[in-house]
Amino acid sequence: MILVLRIVGVLNAAVWLGAAVFFTLAVGPAFFSPAAQAVPVHKFYVGVLAEIVLGRYFYLQQICGVIAVVHLVAEWFYLGRPVQRLNVALLGILLFIGFAGGLWIQPKMARLHLVKYGMNEQYQPAPAPMPERQAAAKSFARWHGVSMACNLLALASLAAYFWRVTHPPDNVRLVRNTTGMFRS
Repeated sequence: MILVLRIVGVLNAAVWLGAAVFFTLAVGPAFFSPAAQAVPVHKFYVGVLAEIVLGRYFYLQQICGVIAVVHLVAEWFYLGRPVQRLNVALLGILLFIGFAGGLWIQPKMARLHLVKYGMNEQYQPAPAPMPERQAAAKSFARWHGVSMACNLLALASLAAYFWRVTHPPDNVRLVRNTTGMFRS
C-alpha cells in the first residue's frame, strides 16, 4: 500500500506539473502565434477556442488538486506521516487558483471577450456601443494580466509541490510494541 500511495502521489504531481508547463509554454501561445494569426478566421473565434481549452485546463487543475488532497490525507491516515504546513499551503494556493480561475476568472473573461467583439452567447453579432466595447477590452486586458500572474504563481507552486512529493521526509510514525514479544 505504501508503494501505491507513492505512485499515485508522484504520478498526480507529474501529470499536474506537466499539464501546466505544456499549457503555459506550448498550447496557450499557439493560439496567438503568427501561424494562428495567418489563418483567415476572425480573432474572436481564436479567443473562443482558447477559452474552451483554458476551461479544460482549469478542470484538470481542479481534479489534480482534489486527488492531491486525498493523497495527503491518505498518507497521514495510512502511514501516520504528519501533515506538513508547507504542503498544505501549496495545495491551498493551487486549489484556490484552480477553482478561482475556473469558476470566476475564466467566465468573467469570456463575458468580457463577447462584449469586446460585440457578440452574444450564441456567437452572433450583438452590436454593443463602442465605449462599452472599449471598456470591455481594457478590463479584459487587466483580467488577462491577473490570469497570467496566477498561472505563473501556480507553476512555481506546482514545481515546489512536485519537489516535495518526490522527496518526502522520512518521519513516518512507528508504533512501539508494548505487549512484549510474540510467542508461539
